[in-house]
Amino acid sequence: MMATEKISTDIWLKVMCSLMINAVLFGVGVITVLSVPALSAQAKYLIPGVIVASFVVTPLLCGLVARRMRIRNWGVSHWREGDLISG
Repeated sequence: MMATEKISTDIWLKVMCSLMINAVLFGVGVITVLSVPALSAQAKYLIPGVIVASFVVTPLLCGLVARRMRIRNWGVSHWREGDLISG
């Protein structure tokens, strides 16, 4: 990449969101697998599945979350008003 090229804000938001979303999905999946005794017996097969699933689902959720982080996509009045998630 050349020094004069800049990465857009949307790409940065998506990258940062994807890191956090992937960590949360992986954590929830692994905790579920390891805490349920029936799943824990098959952990050596299920944990790689959790890894793959978290990588597959992350880009889908990343687009939704990153879009919500931009005030221009909400408009000032909707941003002040909030919604169910942000309060």
